[in-house]
Amino acid sequence: MLASNNPRRKSWLDIPEGSDFPIQNLPFGILSRDGGPKKVGVAIGEYALDVSALYDFGYLDLNLYSHETFENDCLNDLINLGKEANRALRERISYLLSDETFELKNDTKRDLFLIKQSALDMHMPIKVGDYTDFYSSIEHATNVGTMFRDPDNALLPNWKHIPVGYHGRSSSIILSGESIHRPKGQTKPDDSDRPVFGPCRLLDFELEMAFITHPGKALGGSISTSEAEDYIFGMCVFNDWSARDIQKWEYVPLGPFLAKNFASSISPWIVTMDALEPFKVQGPSQEPAVLPYLEYEGEKNYDIDLRVYIEPEGEKESLVSHSNYKYMYWNMAQQLAHHTVNGCNVRGGDMMGSGTISGPDRSSYGSMLELSWKGTQPVQLENGGERKFIQDNDTVTMRAACEKEGVRIGFGEVTTKVLPAI
Repeated sequence: MLASNNPRRKSWLDIPEGSDFPIQNLPFGILSRDGGPKKVGVAIGEYALDVSALYDFGYLDLNLYSHETFENDCLNDLINLGKEANRALRERISYLLSDETFELKNDTKRDLFLIKQSALDMHMPIKVGDYTDFYSSIEHATNVGTMFRDPDNALLPNWKHIPVGYHGRSSSIILSGESIHRPKGQTKPDDSDRPVFGPCRLLDFELEMAFITHPGKALGGSISTSEAEDYIFGMCVFNDWSARDIQKWEYVPLGPFLAKNFASSISPWIVTMDALEPFKVQGPSQEPAVLPYLEYEGEKNYDIDLRVYIEPEGEKESLVSHSNYKYMYWNMAQQLAHHTVNGCNVRGGDMMGSGTISGPDRSSYGSMLELSWKGTQPVQLENGGERKFIQDNDTVTMRAACEKEGVRIGFGEVTTKVLPAI
């Protein structure tokens, strides 16, 4: 066990009970204060640790890192140092914040290191070079196949043999708190032979997690399932917005385009895979047996509690979905192995979406398409209203956390308001 993951480790900082950010977490993000420069930060309780100040005052290895690593507008330079350098940094920060030492606690310059998160501005943590979205929840794929194809043959013939995915648009990945406008595009009414143009009528969220990669192998090389975790930096909550009516008309024959590339929203803190190590669980049984390059050993799924809320303007939020990442049929190691088996090279800061995460019953479905069963069974809200899909001025919030042995590893939240089309 890494020392940073010890459930008995305590911090000299006062961390509220139930915080997403105990000393066992220490996720990374990009922050600024009062319009100042952007810097690498680490969340701890209600505070954030300015890692560039920590470096400048000699608390970190001056040979392994540089000031420019941490006074930076993204995490990419840090990620590009690789797994071992990032692990060493997290271990060092954990020690400095623990009650095993008081050198940081007793430093008279401590206020330069630790700032209340409420006083900070958060920024996009990653410059996403490439973005891939998978389709890896068997419950979600079965639900969609049942609604739109044959209930007796809901899964397409390839689904249980490959982690199906597509390459998405990285430029429209945005940070939690940034509003989006309802997208526009072509749709085809059921009672017409011709398409029409206008705002999307069936706007949907997709409950996902995303993982961020370290630099992979050179072009032509492949990453195996046994190597995959060495090439994954961490994870965030991911809302992959979807325009269902636009998608229905455009996706044949090449798949998602305008229905998906208008926006995807992420949470600001990236939780490292080291912090998630204690929450590994066994995944679903895979039948038929997968090809050898997709075989893996050990526990590769993660027990991450996921919740989605809808908040109409001026109303309280309503919980509409309660799912878990452990349901995923295809795990991250298999996704990365499949992505690179043809020699495709991944770079530091590339992002891979899990695909919509749905569980075994309606309350755990990860999209409004499923929750309302294509609009035929409206979802009831706390205020007495209902939703079939997302309406203008609704705010959608997703939250994620792991809990075990009294330790909660949270991801924070991704929240996005939908504004009318422009």
